Amino acid sequence: MSKYPYHKTEKEWKEILSEDQYRILRQKGTERPFTGTYNMHSENGTYACMACHTPLFDSTTKFDSGCGWPSFDKSIEGSIEYIRDSSHGMIRTEILCANCGSHIGHVFNDGPTETGQRYCVNSVSIDFDKM
Repeated sequence: MSKYPYHKTEKEWKEILSEDQYRILRQKGTERPFTGTYNMHSENGTYACMACHTPLFDSTTKFDSGCGWPSFDKSIEGSIEYIRDSSHGMIRTEILCANCGSHIGHVFNDGPTETGQRYCVNSVSIDFDKM
């Protein structure tokens, strides 16, 4: 049984997600920098989890960090779970969708705004709902 409110079996996830979505959202993969749909995206709206459609980020918190992935300085309250990640010889904070446990990306304490945060997100992990 999953600890997340929205859950599916791995077989069900594989049926509803593309191969790339499954690799990133469920297996904690990463898309190549500067290739994602939402890296340079600037419309007004809400970015939601691709797997369960839970709203994660408001477009007013998005900024161009130059890192090659969509970046936000704040998440929607309660939408993100934070996990210590010591993979790849680094200490980072992984961000997961708090509703389904899908991998969204990582958050760093080097953001340029007053929050000091840079949520570095895989475009494959999110979908956009235009206002």
